[in-house]
Amino acid sequence: MPDFIVKTKKIFLLLGDIAILYLSLYLSLWLRYLSSPQTAGRWEDNLLSFSLVFAFWLIIFFINDFYDLKISYNNLKLFNLIAKCFIINAIAAVVIFYFASPLFASIKPQRILVIDLIVAFILIFAWRKFFYQFIQTGRIVNKVLIIGQSPLAHGLAKEINDRPQLGYKATVEPQLPDNLKNYCQTEGINILIISNELKNHSEDGKKIFACLSLGIDVYNINGFFEQITGTIPVEFIDHSWFLENLAENSKKSYEIIKRGLDVILAIVGLIVTAIFIPIIALIIKLESPGPVIFKQIRTGKNGKPFLAMKFRSMVADAEKNGAQWAQKNDPRITRFGRLMRKTRIDEIPQLINILRGEMSFVGPRPERPEFIEVLTREIPFYQERLLVKPGLAGWAQLKGPSYGGSKEESLEKLKYDLYYVKNRSLFLDLTIILKTIRIVLGGKGQ
Repeated sequence: MPDFIVKTKKIFLLLGDIAILYLSLYLSLWLRYLSSPQTAGRWEDNLLSFSLVFAFWLIIFFINDFYDLKISYNNLKLFNLIAKCFIINAIAAVVIFYFASPLFASIKPQRILVIDLIVAFILIFAWRKFFYQFIQTGRIVNKVLIIGQSPLAHGLAKEINDRPQLGYKATVEPQLPDNLKNYCQTEGINILIISNELKNHSEDGKKIFACLSLGIDVYNINGFFEQITGTIPVEFIDHSWFLENLAENSKKSYEIIKRGLDVILAIVGLIVTAIFIPIIALIIKLESPGPVIFKQIRTGKNGKPFLAMKFRSMVADAEKNGAQWAQKNDPRITRFGRLMRKTRIDEIPQLINILRGEMSFVGPRPERPEFIEVLTREIPFYQERLLVKPGLAGWAQLKGPSYGGSKEESLEKLKYDLYYVKNRSLFLDLTIILKTIRIVLGGKGQ
């Protein structure tokens, strides 16, 4: 599967990073003492402490999309990303060595750490450049033939060719060539993608079947599009897609574990933030008149309404003219409200919604009934995002447009929401939470 190919490349990239981190440590010890790191047991003395540091560095790489092959990097973008990661890495290392110093009393890693940061930066940059160039070479690139005339076929080809770092090269044929097997042999096709309109053509099926002896992988266009983009092409699916892909019984164990984690984390979150709540409430009251807690009806799982709570971040009469979409640089937001939104402080009261079972930490954004009513009429399958509980963080909030303030943006966010509904797992939830933390700490929230 395309997902397997991409995961294999990610694992190879990760293993390369791990090897380079240890190589950088070895070189740093050599540069520091101008002798073999094996002398006087220096390598053994530093190995355990730096292994702990490297584990945190790899997590920092991950949450900064360092292993997202769908992102294309030019030299400047790659340099800036690595520089950003290593600044955070340096801070993390200092904190670790400070608090764990009793465990590593036999070493003084200050100079070694500085040298290691420089050496690792250079080697990681060089390794990444080599890796991205290598997977784009014609020797290992997978040639993809897409059969179909739909906009989805051309859209998928563009998505593939815009991401050469994935190692695919796509061409589109409006219909099957007369001798498909010979065509695939001549062009060196590795992957054949079939559009939905060819599903029920028996003659086409025979031609495709004949290609299996060439070792060609055959995929449905919707599934391949999903793996490449992380979205579901809503405009090109029908009810049968939901019957084939949303087997809710298989998610029961996941839902039980997720609910338990939601309760534990919500209780911990309320305890940790309890000391700050009076201060937040005082600032809100001093800045503008109105209630501290803003309550609003939102739509939950299976369309069940619930009362969502937030710290008020807008002026009290923000909707005196009726329900309005949120927008960028919204003039209704107070100064402190803007800070709360960027840091997600305003969502602390929603931990109570999570305890009540009305929300989860991860899920589609809880939307208002008025907007859902409108969007359900205008966007196909919009209500299917209600198959799961809404969440504080979500795949669409992470990857999609900043605001769902129009039909077009809501459609785009729905593609991500349905991807989450289909693929939700504890690993995907953890990924979303870690990358949301990165956004919050970077002050990029909305």
